[in-house]
Amino acid sequence: MTSLGTTLRATEIKAFVPARDFALSQRFYADLGFEKRSEGGGVAYFQVDGCAFLLQDFHVPALADNLVMHLLVPSVDAWYAHVQTQDLAGRYGVRVTPLVAQPWGITEFVVIDPAGVCWHIGQNTPGFVPQGRLPGAAEEADLP
Repeated sequence: MTSLGTTLRATEIKAFVPARDFALSQRFYADLGFEKRSEGGGVAYFQVDGCAFLLQDFHVPALADNLVMHLLVPSVDAWYAHVQTQDLAGRYGVRVTPLVAQPWGITEFVVIDPAGVCWHIGQNTPGFVPQGRLPGAAEEADLP
């Protein structure tokens, strides 16, 4: 609650994703599976289901090379098959990793877009049982 008694709310959060070649990146993201909903002023709005981002006609290598996006999907196998069918690695010269079941409970693959932005595309690993320190574990083990 704010001091005025209203509840703070949000509708959406989007990242601005840089593009080295704006036109090429727009084609790449459309082929990846996003729909371009609008474009103007050097910004293109891309969306799939309730997930969206803003592609910008702006590129600073240090930003692009250190920006990481995570897209949680209901079927990582379907997304991976789509990326392979579209031959994104061959057509755009991007890097696509194999599917990996990560120890933190996400099965994912990585795509590095034409500007160098890293996308982790994954789903919650079915049957995953968390291991290691969990919230409250320190208290249970009398650890500081």
